[in-house]
Amino acid sequence: MEIPVYILDAFTNLPFKGNPAAICPLMHELREDLYQTIAAEMNLSETAFITRIDPSDNFTTGSRFRLRWFTPTTEVNLCGHATLASAAVLFKHKKNVNPKLVFETRSGDLAVTEQGEGYVMDFPLNPPTQEDANEFRDLIKVAVGNHPIQDVYLCANTKKLMVRLADSCDRSVLTSLKVDPVALQSSEKSARVKGLILTMKGSPDNQPGYDFYSRYFAPWNGIPEDPVTGSAHTVLGSYWSKQLGKNKMLAYQCSSRGGELELEVRDDGRINISGQSVTVLQGTITL
Repeated sequence: MEIPVYILDAFTNLPFKGNPAAICPLMHELREDLYQTIAAEMNLSETAFITRIDPSDNFTTGSRFRLRWFTPTTEVNLCGHATLASAAVLFKHKKNVNPKLVFETRSGDLAVTEQGEGYVMDFPLNPPTQEDANEFRDLIKVAVGNHPIQDVYLCANTKKLMVRLADSCDRSVLTSLKVDPVALQSSEKSARVKGLILTMKGSPDNQPGYDFYSRYFAPWNGIPEDPVTGSAHTVLGSYWSKQLGKNKMLAYQCSSRGGELELEVRDDGRINISGQSVTVLQGTITL
């Protein structure tokens, strides 16, 4: 059996930046255990599998597809960069003729449209609620050491904990943090947290005008640090929109690879997440 595979870097227009995802468009469903086995072999933060819903469709004419995402260790409920990359494979490589693609996923229907050089994803908004920092003090200590923090929020349904560094911190504090994934995972075993977002206020007056910065760690799902995380921005977008009093924001995730996301928090309780992608590899998995 031969399975086509594409590796794309998402939320960037430069190769080897942004977040890499492996995308496999499948003409037929695989044996269930193969999805996870292939994702482990690809060993990227996400491998996504696109399958047809209507057997009479193909990847050029179809407008609705099923989409599943796997880290090297587990299937996940929501992934932004691999959704962006999946749409790019269909639009760019499969020459899909539709103005909008809809993916049926564990997080419901996710629509993606082309816009200029990039893509706009229609995602759920995941508002977090404020928490007492003392409840997560061990995890926070492992993540930020003695640096001051000013907000701790938890999004219960995505299990993402968001810790905001104090405004007195320079961006270099966030970028230079060395977070030990093993210590992070062992500091939080309550199952309330499966991902840690570190964030801080941006510098909107300096070009290109980022409203906020972030980094994201998910060793609980086999990802020590994720380079650019669409799903984290369903939480961040909700938080920062309220903090800054604005619906449209430009965000930068300052991992070593780095990536840029345009956000628009909508009145209907959803969020548009926009970004670009670049293909770095096309090949075939032979089984």
